[in-house]
Amino acid sequence: MSSPSSTPVPASAEPVEPSVRVALRTPRMLRTEVLAGLVVALALIPEAISFSIIAGVDPRVGLFASFTMAVAISFLGGRPAMISAATGAVALVTAPVMRDHGYDYLIATVLLGGVIQVVLALAGVAKLMRFIPRSVMVGFVNALAILILEAQIDHLVDVPWAVYPMIAVGIAVIVGFPRVNSVIPAPLVAIVALTAFVLVASVGVPDVGDEGELPDSLPSWFVPDVPFSLDTLEIIAPYALAMAVVGLLESLLTAKLVDDITDTHSDKTREAWGQGTANVITGFFGGMGGCAMIGQTMINVKVSGARTRISTFLAGVLLLVLVVGFGDVVALIPMAALVAVMIMVSVGTFDWHSVRPSTLQRMPRSETTVMIATVVVTVLTHNLAIGVVVGVLVAMTLFARRVAHLTETERELVEDEHGTARAVYRVSGELFFASSNDLYTQFEYARDPERVVIDLSGSHVWDASTVAALDAITTKYARKGKTVEIVGLDGASAERHGRLTGRLDTQ
Repeated sequence: MSSPSSTPVPASAEPVEPSVRVALRTPRMLRTEVLAGLVVALALIPEAISFSIIAGVDPRVGLFASFTMAVAISFLGGRPAMISAATGAVALVTAPVMRDHGYDYLIATVLLGGVIQVVLALAGVAKLMRFIPRSVMVGFVNALAILILEAQIDHLVDVPWAVYPMIAVGIAVIVGFPRVNSVIPAPLVAIVALTAFVLVASVGVPDVGDEGELPDSLPSWFVPDVPFSLDTLEIIAPYALAMAVVGLLESLLTAKLVDDITDTHSDKTREAWGQGTANVITGFFGGMGGCAMIGQTMINVKVSGARTRISTFLAGVLLLVLVVGFGDVVALIPMAALVAVMIMVSVGTFDWHSVRPSTLQRMPRSETTVMIATVVVTVLTHNLAIGVVVGVLVAMTLFARRVAHLTETERELVEDEHGTARAVYRVSGELFFASSNDLYTQFEYARDPERVVIDLSGSHVWDASTVAALDAITTKYARKGKTVEIVGLDGASAERHGRLTGRLDTQ
């Protein structure tokens, strides 16, 4: 008899995310989490500074936001190992507030945006993720990869020639080092090696210090000095709502992406209100707000192999330690090293299978259209949220068009035992606004006998548009002195038809 410990696990059992307690007790796993956090912290520094510039604030505002967001979400979030920090999407949304009204109003916007995110989470916004098709997700990922690569172009233009071979060496190290040693993250090795080379060879190339001044003190409690009035609410509310929606959409999509990579599930509702709470905390420490960062999350999860909240927590803590305690050293890191890391993140993020000729030949054109629309709009607007919304709308439109064309109407003339003729129309398919608009034209009003039967046993009535169309058909036959009998309605269709028929204006 086998012992309980030797009982085989069913093949269908889902993978279980390792807990923080298990990671702390497993040296190998803990080492992976620590090193992953360090790599992410180094990659966060130039990003946070760049996003601060976009928002029009001091670099320390973005750096402090990245610290507080990462640390807060490591406790509050629903997706372990996901990285949240200051992001370009949030910076773009809130930049007009900073430009037109100043820093205090910016922080007030961040605070209100966080509160709105919590409210949306409690209202069940995370459940809307089920309406995002796979083709939109693929377009989202591919657009992200393109945007990550595009963001590196500024570091490749008008730079010393030595930058290019350094980037090539960095990429070679990231690709080749895992074949030699899989314990130490290859991006960390590339950063250390290229930094050491620059210091020893005294090569003059752009470094982190050129991106902006690093802070030399810890973040402190901050309450925005704005009037608590409707005028203030009128100024910040539109931007706070936009920030909340953009931040939640990017965060929930990133969480779903990590779920797919790790083959595990996460609590999207907790992630949503966790993002909101983290933004409130960030605002009270003078940060510019943020959301999940897909590039840094890919470094953490896909490149470095992190799986727990430890890596997220350490990414924030080590970021603060590096910029405050070792700012002079961090400032010497060549941007070429970080560019090499982000290029490989872009390559690893892109779904190459989705653009293979064999895949494109097999994939329905509508699916490919949705993916391309998502990519194009996202890249043009530099806003992942807008791209996803457009992708979903395109998917809905194409789906409605495809389903509408599946509706068929067959006409048959039959006679009863008394020789009385009647026309029987058998309708099959889904009846909703797109298909029911054409239903009205499928009947031969003048040629049909005095009795008409519409058999809907092969269809389903989904909306008021269909009921209105059926009423219009009945009304037109009535004007010609003919009667219509509708049969075959299923339970839900009968209830909807009975509740609405005769109460809609069909003229």
